[in-house]
Amino acid sequence: MVNLFASVEGKRLPRGFHWLNEPAQWTFTNQGLVVQAEPKTDYFIDPAGTGVKADGHFLYTHLQGDFTLSTFAQVDMESDFDAAVLLVMVDDANWGKLCYEYSSQRPMIVSVVTRPGSLSDDCNSLAVPKTGIHLRITRFGPCFAFHYSHDGTWWELVRYFRMECDAPVKVGVVAQSPTGNGCQVIFQHLTYSPEPVTEIRSGK
Repeated sequence: MVNLFASVEGKRLPRGFHWLNEPAQWTFTNQGLVVQAEPKTDYFIDPAGTGVKADGHFLYTHLQGDFTLSTFAQVDMESDFDAAVLLVMVDDANWGKLCYEYSSQRPMIVSVVTRPGSLSDDCNSLAVPKTGIHLRITRFGPCFAFHYSHDGTWWELVRYFRMECDAPVKVGVVAQSPTGNGCQVIFQHLTYSPEPVTEIRSGK
């Protein structure tokens, strides 16, 4: 595994990374990537058709083929849906996100998959500690799996889904604050491997 955020300081981006909706306040420190999510930022298309949001702060790189990407996320949770996110995006109509999110007045693991015509879904999985959580996404062929972990060793499956994508995908981290006045999000590292996790239910 390679830490893609290693040896990066200040406002210098890691090689091959780009911002989609760059926030005003962000920096790399010895803690990792520190982002101040701005108010009313999110990636979500309401299934009721009542709202479309596509302005979360997305720091991404392009990856082709199989991969595994993980991070340790912390959030200064103040308002509903403040979150740190791992996001994979095929295009504007096809994407999935794994969130460490403030929901129902507690930190939770939340996942969302968005497809053309069906809009976004929304699934709250379980409550987790306020001290931070490990998030992981893995791809093998057209299949993706989301996992979380308390210790970075034992991983639990959150979601397994298929998304067709021949071209490289955008994948990386997102800071969001959909309903509040903003929040601080820290991604301690972003580790990458070209090897997928194929035993998705054991998390090995």
